[in-house]
Parts: sequence; structure tokens; C-alpha cells
Amino acid sequence: MVLGKKQKIGRTIKQIQVGEKLSLTERIEDKDILLYLGLTNDANPLYIQHDYAAQTAFKKPIVPAIMINGMMTAAISKYLPGPGSHILKQTVAFPKRIYHYSTVEFLFEVVNKNMDEKTITIDVQATDENEESVVQAQFIVCPPQELSIAETHEFENF
Repeated sequence: MVLGKKQKIGRTIKQIQVGEKLSLTERIEDKDILLYLGLTNDANPLYIQHDYAAQTAFKKPIVPAIMINGMMTAAISKYLPGPGSHILKQTVAFPKRIYHYSTVEFLFEVVNKNMDEKTITIDVQATDENEESVVQAQFIVCPPQELSIAETHEFENF
């Protein structure tokens, strides 16, 4: 999305089906972690200082959990259900730490659709390059609302 460009709105609750899946792969590089640390002013040495992390039980720098959470919420906002959606609730567990340079495979699945509350439930499972579970999450999401003001469902940003 670029300022001044039109953006399509994601799919409404009527357009989404239980069982839909989305798969995304992310490789976590130092540049991504540095951007996160710069934006949040998070100075935790466990995230970037190799000499410090080597002396801990982790043995090397780990990826901030909230950064992984951001990747999942971005996927919901961009793809499933997409722009115009809003996360109402989330539960996230990190059964195994994620290290720099890891490749994480995310699998999103719509597991429930509540027409009365106009929400969907999305389960997320993520594995690392060793196919070990690194994230287990669930999101309650309000998909974009049906709008009658524009048939194209495109809107100017800013």
C-alpha cells in the first residue's frame, strides 16, 4: 500500500468459509530485527547482541515474540480476511524459541464463523525449518464490513 494509491477492501464474513487456509513463509534476517528494534526502541540484548546471548541458555540471539506476532497480524490484515479487518482477541504460545535466520512456515486456517457476532476464528500453526512447532495461536477477527458506499470497494489512503 502506497500513499495516494487505492486499496481494495478484504473479504466480508459472507465471503469467507470455514476450512479456508493460507500458508506463508518468512525468513527472519538481521535487517528485520533491526527495523523492529528501531521502531520499538527495544534494547533487549538477547535479541541482537551475539556475545551476550552466547552466555545465556539461548546460546544465540532470539527473535522477539512480538515481532512474530506482528507477522501474523499483518497476514490477517493483508490476506485473510484482508484490509478492513480488525483483530478482537488473540491467544499466542511460543513452544520453541525462534532464532535469527530461521525460516518460519505459517499455516492460517478459518476454524469458526459466527454470523451473529460477525466474527471468524483463525487458528495459526507455525513451524521452523526443522518442522518443529514454534507458534500456536488463535485469533478472533472481525472481517471487513459490507459497505454500500462504493461498489468497487476501493478507497484513497489519507
